Amino acid sequence: MIKLTTDLRETVIAIAQDAAAAIMGVYATAFEIELKSDRSPVTAADRAANDVIERGLAQLTPDLPILSEESALVPWDVRQHWGAYWLVDPLDGTREFVKRNDEFSVNIALIYQGAPAFGVVLAPVTGVIWHAMRGELAYRREGMHDSVLRARAPALPPLRVAASRSHRSPETESLLARMGDIEVIAQGSSLKFCRLAEGTLDVYPRLGPTAEWDTAAGQCVLHAAGGAVLSAATGKPFRYNRRETLLNGDFIALGDTRLPWRSWMPD
Repeated sequence: MIKLTTDLRETVIAIAQDAAAAIMGVYATAFEIELKSDRSPVTAADRAANDVIERGLAQLTPDLPILSEESALVPWDVRQHWGAYWLVDPLDGTREFVKRNDEFSVNIALIYQGAPAFGVVLAPVTGVIWHAMRGELAYRREGMHDSVLRARAPALPPLRVAASRSHRSPETESLLARMGDIEVIAQGSSLKFCRLAEGTLDVYPRLGPTAEWDTAAGQCVLHAAGGAVLSAATGKPFRYNRRETLLNGDFIALGDTRLPWRSWMPD
C-alpha cells in the first residue's frame, strides 16, 4: 500500500480540479452526445477528463493500476490480483451534464484490499470538493477552506430522501412509499453521497444498476462522516473488485445508520 501523505492527497485533488476544468471547457460549448453500447451517453467532456486523470495518476503513482469508466475494461483474471488501485469516474452524471442542470461530479477513489481508502468527489460547476481518508474525518472544501463533515444523526422525520433525477425505478418508488414522513429531493450523480455526509440529506436508496466507479469515492466520504453505504442484500458496506462483474447490487446510503432501513425494502 502506498503511503497516503498530505502531498499525495493534495495532488489527487489537484488532478480532479484539472479534470473539472476540462469538463467545464466542454460544458461551455455545443457539445455532441454519443451513445455507448449500453445506451448510456458519453461526450468529449468524459474523454477529456479521463485523459487528464489517467495521465496525472500515472505520473503520481506509476505502479498503481487505474480502472476507469471511460477506459478499456481490464479482464478479471488480471485485476483480481490487484491489492491497491485507482477507481475513477471522470464524469459521473453524464445525463445531468447533457441536461445542463449542473449536478455532475468527478470521482476518484483509491481502493485498498477491497475498500475505499481515499476518496475525492468534486462538483465542477461550483468547484466544491469533498474528500476523506478511511479512518479519518471527512471534509468539504470551498476555495482553500476545509470544513469537517458529520452526517445528521439522529435523523428525525421528515426524513430528507435523495432520489436520482435520471434513474428512479418502480421499485424505488415503492420503497419511498414505505418510508412514512419524508421529503423527496431530486439530486444527480455522487453529489447525493456528499449531501448525506453534510447532513442535508438523510437517505439515498438505489434499487437499480450502478457501477463500482459510481459509488467508491462517495462511499469513502460518507463513511468518514459517520454514515454508510450498505448492500441491500447483505446489510454490509460495499466491497470493490471482488467479482468479475463491475456492477453493484441494490444499496441504501444512510447518514444515520440506526434508521430502520430493512423495513422499507420491497419483499
